[in-house]
Amino acid sequence: MPFRDLLKWNTRVSAVYAVGIWTMVGSYALVRFSRRHEEPPVKKEEEFQEPEDPNQVVHLTAHSKTVIVYRKDFVPYSTRIYNFLRSFSGGPERGDGDK
Repeated sequence: MPFRDLLKWNTRVSAVYAVGIWTMVGSYALVRFSRRHEEPPVKKEEEFQEPEDPNQVVHLTAHSKTVIVYRKDFVPYSTRIYNFLRSFSGGPERGDGDK
């Protein structure tokens, strides 16, 4: 491909890129500055409901309800998996340390 053809393609690609960038900048400015200046909606305070069970926490928001249950002597699954995988990487000194 001759050098002149490369220059033409470089100019064309640069023009397309410039048009795309200025279109994005102009669209952002149009959306940002042309909308009405309205008061932002007032956010509703999150509700906190006291559960009947003392080991349960309920957290309510506008879109979701989260219930967390605490159990005595419960080991999380992530800790269980970590301990299981760690047991494979230990040497002969690992294992029953009470013996």
